[in-house]
Amino acid sequence: METLSNIIPYFRKELTPIFEEREVISWAYLSIEHVLGYNRSDCIIHPNKRIEAKISDKFQQIIADLKTRKPLQYILGETTFYGLKLKVNEYTLIPRPETEELVAWILQEDFKSALDIGTGSGCIAIALAKFSNASISAIDISQNCLKVAQENAILNSVKVVFIQQDILQTKTLPKVNLIVSNPPYVLNSEKEKMQENVLAYEPHSALFVTDKNPLIFYKQIANLATESLTSGGKLFFEINEQFANELIVILTQSGFVDIELKKDINDRDRMIKAIWK
Repeated sequence: METLSNIIPYFRKELTPIFEEREVISWAYLSIEHVLGYNRSDCIIHPNKRIEAKISDKFQQIIADLKTRKPLQYILGETTFYGLKLKVNEYTLIPRPETEELVAWILQEDFKSALDIGTGSGCIAIALAKFSNASISAIDISQNCLKVAQENAILNSVKVVFIQQDILQTKTLPKVNLIVSNPPYVLNSEKEKMQENVLAYEPHSALFVTDKNPLIFYKQIANLATESLTSGGKLFFEINEQFANELIVILTQSGFVDIELKKDINDRDRMIKAIWK
């Protein structure tokens, strides 16, 4: 890789036997932007920019890591969510596009305070803080996640109150207008269907629940929300589509009204909203 123009062909040569070409090209451009600060337009304008040996070594290491199926976001230590740059590591899930859709839905609401339960990288809480005038707080059981989330809040110049707390051991939550959670919802029995890179690198505790009690987090949060939400307050969840109807029953029995399912871009029931009476 002597010049900038050599990088994309090198990624394709090394990785297209393993991965789809479109994905490889995307990884290459993201890697170039991370290492050199050059976007796609820059690559066109400066094709003959010389690549130093130590820079070439960085790209070769990225490719070597990709060959192990390690997600690029973990290799680079960052990702983009709702237009915001966020740090991620092995303790945090990589934010998904479906969660961006959930944030977009929430931002249509009028609220002065919100609580994000199981914040992980802080992606939901930080996006809400960035694009609303509400007071935002967030909890997570993992101190390692909260450290990343705090760094992300600083990185994006927002104020979020982060608290270490196990939601399953929690008795009360603060009074807020809105609660949102993207809790673990993938069944243990579904692991065999998951992509190899997810199973090998993403934190299982943030992904999986037992088949015996798959809605454990939803039940606990809904129960706590009945005391925490102000009158007319909203509860938002990202969900496992196969439990949508069961979750509607749970929320109805808990006293929530105007329950609404929302499909994601792939036409799957992946979000739910409920209003506290």
